[in-house]
Amino acid sequence: MGRRGWLLGNALWLQAGWWLCVLGAHRPWLLLIVLVGLLLHLCLSPAGEWRVLLAIAAAGCLLDSTLGMLGVFSFVQWPLPPWLALLWLVLASGMRHSLAGFAQPAWRAALLGLFGGPLAYQAGAQLAGVDLPMGGLVTALILALVWALALPLALRFATRG
Repeated sequence: MGRRGWLLGNALWLQAGWWLCVLGAHRPWLLLIVLVGLLLHLCLSPAGEWRVLLAIAAAGCLLDSTLGMLGVFSFVQWPLPPWLALLWLVLASGMRHSLAGFAQPAWRAALLGLFGGPLAYQAGAQLAGVDLPMGGLVTALILALVWALALPLALRFATRG
């Protein structure tokens, strides 16, 4: 598979993985498909990819757990539901591939985070049954700021060197 095919496949995987994770909140068997997809991704990726996935996913889980403890989210499972932890691995699997083009200049990643982060969370929260105690607008504003900072940092980490 050529570079373009790999990038397209990775972008499609990010979309499918998002849906599988979010819908997996109520249908846990879908999360098994995500695990298989992640294993396939690791098998097809360059050596060391797993380190990037684990580092970004760990940071993301810590971020979402912190936002949960601050009352931005209210999860049934504490500190983080399994589908959301897997979603961080799915997102991380695109950082060195289909999302890497947003890394430079950093304002691209900030803009994507500013708008894409809140939209993804709002849609995911509705589908997965996550409560937003601060309301939709306040939550979106908080997430916009968080993601405008977090996405450029994650991409810089993933694509460095």
